[in-house]
Amino acid sequence: MEKIYQFLVWASVFFYWLLIAGVTIRVVLKRRALGVSIAWLMIIYIIPIVGVILYLLVGELNLGRKRAERAKAMFTPYGQWLETLSDCEAHRPQHQSFLARPVHDLCLRRAGIPALAGNQLSLHCETADILRNIAKDVQSAQHSINMVFYIWHPGGHADDVAKAVCDAAKRGVTVRILLDSAGSKTFFRTHWPDEMRKAGVELIEALAVSPARMFLRRLDIRQHRKIVIIDNEIGYTGSMNMVDPRFFKQDAGVGQWVDIMVKVDGPSVPVLNSIFAWDWEVETGLRYLPDLPVCPLIEQHEHANHSVQVAPSGPGMPDGIIQQVLMLAIHQAKKSLTITTPYLIPSESLLAALQTTAQRGVTVNLIIPAKNDSLMVEWASRSFFNDLLKTGINIYRFQGGLLHTKSVMVDENFCLIGTVNLDMRSLWLNFELTLCIDDPDFCADLSSLQQAYMSNSTPLLIENWQKRSVFNRPVEQFFYMFSPLL
Repeated sequence: MEKIYQFLVWASVFFYWLLIAGVTIRVVLKRRALGVSIAWLMIIYIIPIVGVILYLLVGELNLGRKRAERAKAMFTPYGQWLETLSDCEAHRPQHQSFLARPVHDLCLRRAGIPALAGNQLSLHCETADILRNIAKDVQSAQHSINMVFYIWHPGGHADDVAKAVCDAAKRGVTVRILLDSAGSKTFFRTHWPDEMRKAGVELIEALAVSPARMFLRRLDIRQHRKIVIIDNEIGYTGSMNMVDPRFFKQDAGVGQWVDIMVKVDGPSVPVLNSIFAWDWEVETGLRYLPDLPVCPLIEQHEHANHSVQVAPSGPGMPDGIIQQVLMLAIHQAKKSLTITTPYLIPSESLLAALQTTAQRGVTVNLIIPAKNDSLMVEWASRSFFNDLLKTGINIYRFQGGLLHTKSVMVDENFCLIGTVNLDMRSLWLNFELTLCIDDPDFCADLSSLQQAYMSNSTPLLIENWQKRSVFNRPVEQFFYMFSPLL
């Protein structure tokens, strides 16, 4: 009996060693960023068994067999659709600025998406105004309404949009809505899903969170895009979810969320619609490719030489393309670089790019919320402050609520606006979208808004930061070790 017991003990030890060794080799062979690999190895070794289970659940980018097969099958038809855009009159790369051209070349070569000119853009920063405008445009829809959001939260003006959507479906407009299962869980528990479906809305719960499928698909991959397309002619995208801040996370202690949306009218709207179509097919298997843009008499348009580059990322799409776009934009800055982000947990390469840019004399401004809705993100962000401040980067802590705007301004002439946070989840994991805008008039509007954010912020001075409590520093270092996974 004792020999059997000893055998079982040694077999268990050997099995445990084999499991740890196998997972360790797998982590190393994945050849990801060094910080990500080290963070996972620490978790695996510090928390035995549990660390291995966590890695198997959320350690690798696994979209699931069906979705992965759909994405693979979509490359050819979507590629052909996008290829025809290069023949559109609105494709005018010869007129792009020196800041925009490298980004265009990257997106065209890696994703097949060209930048298109002739768009009318308007920046909206008042949430009530954004929701009223979307509801108004939905009420005027004649043919189709397509929406994808990470969060749809009931209450206030968001309910006005929901009612407008139901009314549009009742009068025969084709309405497709894709909402992330985790982000919109509160919405799916209300009466609105039933009302929408009864009205004829095609409402899909994307990336459903199911414990039964935890080993078949990575459960923390999220549909983080925010897109509204009406009649393939009007588009909205930006940082704002379908929420009225007066009714959203009021008990979080961070104030109301502060967001922006860009309204687009022009040839880039069908490109945005094609991104929605991609998401719709990945989730449902149903193909919907929008009509190609109509772009006649482009020379007569006031924005004939101002382009918009649509840059999507996510599982099934070119790896890390938005991080590449961001790095290109940062390295091209000559005078100034201003970034707004709610979550600041830069990768090693992004941190180095920001530091290098500041060290070569460029004014680098980072605007972040003074209070964050995620405690882990708050502490992880703080762990980078010292390194950033020492290289001359200006950090502004916004006092007017949770600044949720995601924007990058380069030399006041080229900007990025979208759904991407400066963290590894946004840059490498979730379904995201960024607009790269080469339009001086629009950039002037965004620059004015960023200046308004800074005027409502408290600058973080290095001498004050270094006087923080010594008890805070080990906490910061603890979360820094796991920052590549946040």
